[in-house]
Amino acid sequence: MPELSRSLKSRHITMISIGGMIGAGLFVSSSAAIVATGPAIVLSYLITGTLVLLVMRMLGEMAVTLPQVRSFTEFARAGLGGCGGFVAGWLYWYFWMIVVPVEAIAGANILHGWLGLPPLGLGVALMAVMTAVNLMSARSYGEFEFWFASIKVAAIVVFIALAAAYAFGLTSPGGNTFGNLSAFGGFAPKGATAVLSGAVTVYFSLTGAEITTIAAAESREGARAVARLGTTVLVRILTFYAGSVLLIVAVVPWVQVRAGESPFTLALTVMHFRWASLAMSVIILTAVLSCLNSAFYVCSRVLFVLAEHGDAPAYLVQLNARRVPTRSVWMGSLAGVLGIFAATAHSQKVFAFLVNASGALMVFVYMMIVMAHLRLRRAREASGAPPPALAMWLFPWADYLALGGMASVLIAMAVTPEMQRDFRASVLSLAVAVAAYVVVEVRRRAGAARAAPAAAQGEHP
Repeated sequence: MPELSRSLKSRHITMISIGGMIGAGLFVSSSAAIVATGPAIVLSYLITGTLVLLVMRMLGEMAVTLPQVRSFTEFARAGLGGCGGFVAGWLYWYFWMIVVPVEAIAGANILHGWLGLPPLGLGVALMAVMTAVNLMSARSYGEFEFWFASIKVAAIVVFIALAAAYAFGLTSPGGNTFGNLSAFGGFAPKGATAVLSGAVTVYFSLTGAEITTIAAAESREGARAVARLGTTVLVRILTFYAGSVLLIVAVVPWVQVRAGESPFTLALTVMHFRWASLAMSVIILTAVLSCLNSAFYVCSRVLFVLAEHGDAPAYLVQLNARRVPTRSVWMGSLAGVLGIFAATAHSQKVFAFLVNASGALMVFVYMMIVMAHLRLRRAREASGAPPPALAMWLFPWADYLALGGMASVLIAMAVTPEMQRDFRASVLSLAVAVAAYVVVEVRRRAGAARAAPAAAQGEHP
C-alpha cells in the first residue's frame, strides 16, 4: 500500500496537538459556558479535562503496544473489528468535515468586519488557501500549524500573566479581585447541576488532542510521539483552559459576561488595555485558521486510511509525488465549499441540521476508543503478556469511569431541551453509519462469493 511521508518533526507534532484543542471555543464560546454556570465553570473544565485525559492515556498505551496502527480511529478497528473501524472512521471524518465550513465562515465574518467584502467570497478564498497548503505537503501543513499554534499559546500565556497580575492586586487599583469568585451569588450560583451541564458544553471544546495520533503517522517518531505527548500536552492545555477561565471570572464579575462575546476581550478591557478588541480579533482569526487547517488535514488522512481498508473508494488512496493524498484533500475542499454555500444561501436549515448531526459524534467515537482499549488490554492479559511500558492508570476502573462520564454527557444532552435536537440528529448519524457498514459488508461478501468460483476455475481448468 502507498505510504504517507515522514516529514513532520517533533516540534510539529507537539504544536499540532496543542493547536487542535485551542480554538475559537476557548476564546469566544467559553462566554456561553460562563453565563450558564458562573465561576464554577472552572470545575466543569476540570471534570471534562479528566475524561479526555483518560482517553489520551489509553491512546498512549495502545500506540506503544500497536505501533503499526497509524490513525486515531484505527484503534477502534484493532479492538472492535471492521465495524468499529468503519463507524468510528466515518463519524470522525464527518465531525471534522463539518468543522471545515464552520471555521471558514467564522474566519470570513471576521475578515468581513475588516475589509467589508462579501462573507461568501471570503469563505471560498480561505478554503482555496487552505486547500493549497494541504496539497503542498504534510510538512507545509505542519509549518503552518506550528506558527498558528505558537501564536495562540503565546497569546494565552501573555493573557494569564496580565490577568494574574491584576487578580492578585499587582496592577489593579483596588487590590486583589478574587472576591469576584463568590461575590455574585456564590462560587456556584446556579448549583451543582449547572456545573455538570457546563461540562457537557465544555467537552466539545476540549476534543482535538487526538489529532496527534493522525499526524504521528507522518512523523519519524510515530507511536513514541503519541505516547509521549498524549498526556503531557493535554495537561498543558487543561492548564491553559482552566487557568485562563479562572482568571477571567476573577478579574470580571461573571454577571458582566455576555454569551457570544469574547470574555478575553472583556477581561482585557476591564484591565484598561485599549488594544484588547483588535488584538483578540487577530488571535481569534488565527485560532479559526488553525482549526480550519487541522480539519482539512484530518479529513484527508482519515479518508485515506478508510480507503486503505476498503471502507471508502479505492481511488482516494492515490498519493502525489510529495506523498499527499490529493484526492482526499480535494474531497474535503469540495465538501467544505458546499457547506459554505449551504450556510450562506437559502439552504441554511440544511446546514443547521448537518451541524446538529455532528453534536455528539465525538462522544460516540471516544466511547468506542475506550471500549477498544478494554478489549485489547484484556486480550493482552489473557495471553500472559507483561503489562505495557505505558500502562493505563487503575485499569479497568479508569476505563469504566471514562465510559460512565461520557454516558453522562449523552444523558445530559438527551434531557437538556437546548441540546435535544443535537442529540437526536447525532444518534441518527450513528444509525446511518452502522447501516452503511451493513450494506458495504453485505456487498463485500457477495463480491467475495462471486469471486470464489472464478478463482477455483482458474486453479482447476
